[in-house]
Amino acid sequence: METVLFDFNTRAKDVDDYFIFLERLEKQTTKLAVFEPAGTYKIQSLDPELAKTLRANGFLLLYNLVESTMRNAIEAIFQEFKNKGISFDRLKPKIKVIVLQNLKNRSPQKIHLTINQISTDIITATFEREELFSGNVDARLIKEIAEKYGFSYQTDFTKTKNGQNLVVVKSNRNDLAHGIKSFEEVGQDQAIEELLEMKEEVVEYLTQILENIRDYLDNEEYLELPTGNP
Repeated sequence: METVLFDFNTRAKDVDDYFIFLERLEKQTTKLAVFEPAGTYKIQSLDPELAKTLRANGFLLLYNLVESTMRNAIEAIFQEFKNKGISFDRLKPKIKVIVLQNLKNRSPQKIHLTINQISTDIITATFEREELFSGNVDARLIKEIAEKYGFSYQTDFTKTKNGQNLVVVKSNRNDLAHGIKSFEEVGQDQAIEELLEMKEEVVEYLTQILENIRDYLDNEEYLELPTGNP
């Protein structure tokens, strides 16, 4: 999980740096220097049309942060099972269902080569990180995932709005990725102040979700309690 947190913090800083630079360009505290053929240069303000494209590009960066973070976090759960040698029998029923669903989607000819001890190896041998998400991550999906695995999806609403902006990020990203809207169309609807607020809420939401997952792993909340325990 520490690797996941390190990767998240690195990517989040990249996003922060981009938005800080864009804000400075738009407020003209940073300006562009355009070099002339004679070797001189002139100071130029940010072109309004280019500003729209740069704002729209912010949605791509934010969505990349969201999807990569959640993919890495789910992979970390399965890595925890592997590192601790957790057997299928010890998992909570809802996670057993996930493993069995993964098994259903795998070719026996492929996975039998990676299984030595079926009770433990079947959990990670059937996991495929590439199949987790495909442009569909928002707060509703994260809530569904949390309920499936058993970790908390609760966050501080005053700081995160419970991730409600993730659907805006996802929708704009998909419109751009599939050519439904141009960068200009997406960028013209968002002021830089709105984007900065959205970015802060999204990053804080992901931070708190990762903290929930770390607690989940630290407390081994994926294990079924022995019969007779409260």
